[in-house]
Amino acid sequence: MTAAGTRTTAQRRALAAGALTVALITGVAGCSGFGEDATKGTPGGGPGVEKGPAAAPQTVPRLIGDGSTAFTGAQPKQPTWQRLKPGETPPQFVVFSWDGAGEDSQKLFSHFRQVGKKYNATMTYFLSGVYLLPEEKRNLYDPPQHGTGRSDIGFNDTEGIRATVRELRGAWQDGNEIGTHFNGHFCGPDGGVGTWSVEEWKSEINQAKSFVKTWKTNAGLRAEQPLPFDYDKELVGARTPCLEGRKNFVQAAAQLGFRYDTSGVNDQIWPKKDLGLWDLSLQLVPVPGRAFQTLSMDYNFLVNQSPGTTQGDPVQHRHWGDQMRDGLVQAFERSYRGNRAPLVIGNHFESWNGGTYMRAVEETIATVCVQKDVKCVSFRQLADWLDAQDPDVVAKMRTLKVGEAPEAGWKDFLSSAASPAAPASPAARPAKPVGAAAPAAG
Repeated sequence: MTAAGTRTTAQRRALAAGALTVALITGVAGCSGFGEDATKGTPGGGPGVEKGPAAAPQTVPRLIGDGSTAFTGAQPKQPTWQRLKPGETPPQFVVFSWDGAGEDSQKLFSHFRQVGKKYNATMTYFLSGVYLLPEEKRNLYDPPQHGTGRSDIGFNDTEGIRATVRELRGAWQDGNEIGTHFNGHFCGPDGGVGTWSVEEWKSEINQAKSFVKTWKTNAGLRAEQPLPFDYDKELVGARTPCLEGRKNFVQAAAQLGFRYDTSGVNDQIWPKKDLGLWDLSLQLVPVPGRAFQTLSMDYNFLVNQSPGTTQGDPVQHRHWGDQMRDGLVQAFERSYRGNRAPLVIGNHFESWNGGTYMRAVEETIATVCVQKDVKCVSFRQLADWLDAQDPDVVAKMRTLKVGEAPEAGWKDFLSSAASPAAPASPAARPAKPVGAAAPAAG
């Protein structure tokens, strides 16, 4: 990012170029201040969404380190999950997530925070650590297999950091999750994340944490309010750049206490654990009017619609956005009326093809998050629900194929699978379809 937090054209191209070479899927593949009132702006309990009680007033923050972060108590606006009762129909979960979340001149982070409030949807924001590191301090970053101070998505400036921290602070207070998209966004065979060892992944993760925990010192913004959470405890999941390097990342993440990963390619079936982490990967979804599926991410619709460029034929922009929206809604419907498997959707704060994908995502949120028994949640909230369930129930739901509803209905299907209700929770991947290419996210 450059002045006012705006990415340069070169940085945008660098972000896209690393993935364009591998992301095309063919065949069958495819502003609130610190201490904001915990109840302010909360919708009145939208359909199918069960929020927990309003949070108690925040206690005096306990600053951590240089005061970039602080412990302010339990996160507000979190749901309280219960174990499914025998024969109970599972809710339909939808997760909207954002890679490399930062606030720049487009103000898409702040916009989608408001969209989330409007439709009672919490989301996951995967922060790139270098978005909290100013350009003049770039040498504090020592990326694996690259020279000190190198980043394929650049760094930030003081105002960009100030704006991003403001949105991160508000997003967490809104009930959203702050995950990580790591730092330099290196893709491909030449030192890309797919070539990193377990120890190199640990270094990258620890550096991503350090930039969040020291942004006040690094950016000289000591008068700003801290982020209202302990990032060492808050950070429990991630998505890797270009969806590369998942094998070694999951090993590192498991050793560091992460709870989920969303860096792979799944079908729309119920998830399972990999090395103790829930595999909540992106999924293959329809591309209306085409004979193949693609990944449930704006970038992957982009590379199928305007390969080689992020700004294709303006005449096609509306059609391309409608195609993504309709594909996501079709994917939602086949889960909602079928196996009720969670739908996972990934996005970027970008104006690719005239911003048509941002419109598509917003219209999808407006369509699905208001429906009965639908819960638009963060990955962490989904992992909480899964952990609260009887493992035998989750395993039985995994036997349902994509779009397959229980033949005799949910009451019969789960009548004997569930154990007695448990107390409320505290806060091998499925086979890949024939012909599916392993895509990458931008």
